[in-house]
Amino acid sequence: METAGAAAAAEPEKQNGALVIGASSVGTMFEWYDFFLYGALVANINMHFYSGVNETTGYILALATFAAGFIVRPFGALAFGRIGDIVGRKNTFLVTMIIMGIATFVVGLLPGADFFEAMGPGLGVIAPILLVLLRVLQGLAIGGEYGGAATYIAEHAPANRRGFFTSWIQITATIGLFISLLVILGVRSVMSTEDFNEWGWRIPFLLSAGLLIVSVWIRVQLNESPVFLKMKEEAATS
Repeated sequence: METAGAAAAAEPEKQNGALVIGASSVGTMFEWYDFFLYGALVANINMHFYSGVNETTGYILALATFAAGFIVRPFGALAFGRIGDIVGRKNTFLVTMIIMGIATFVVGLLPGADFFEAMGPGLGVIAPILLVLLRVLQGLAIGGEYGGAATYIAEHAPANRRGFFTSWIQITATIGLFISLLVILGVRSVMSTEDFNEWGWRIPFLLSAGLLIVSVWIRVQLNESPVFLKMKEEAATS
């Protein structure tokens, strides 16, 4: 009876562990999808946002904009790590997810350099500046999300399985990259190359709105980290 009771008591904990891993991993995977879209579509972005310079220079600037997201990742980890210690893990990675989703969606709507140039000479530079700002937001968000999700899972994991539980977060970057490539290939397959280069490249970015809604809904189902709740009860938060 004791063994059966212990097994029954352990079952909900196992289900909770699966939910924590699944919800955290799916949310982080969607964030990597958003993050990698830019890299896969850098040639198309170059045509629209860096058209005021020669092709080689534009391509280098477009890649530098992609790199900006990686450069600010450590700052996102530091900032949102601190916030997570103050307001909680769950609320923090909900915020990072929303920032990433909105920034990615706006990239899909952002007018190119030609649009701003038509408003006045020299205004075309507004387009790449706004694009860099959006990439910075994405970098800050993924920096905070990645560490936050790993911390959240680790604080739910049994002491002897923390490495295994948190290893799922590492997988999400690769899966997010593959999904971004599959979505891009899917969109390219249903339209001409000209249409894709002109406006179709924006569709994968716009689809992030749907992924954001799904991700937020999944994450809302989670409870706050038990470690943070204990810290809060003991008035030991950062």
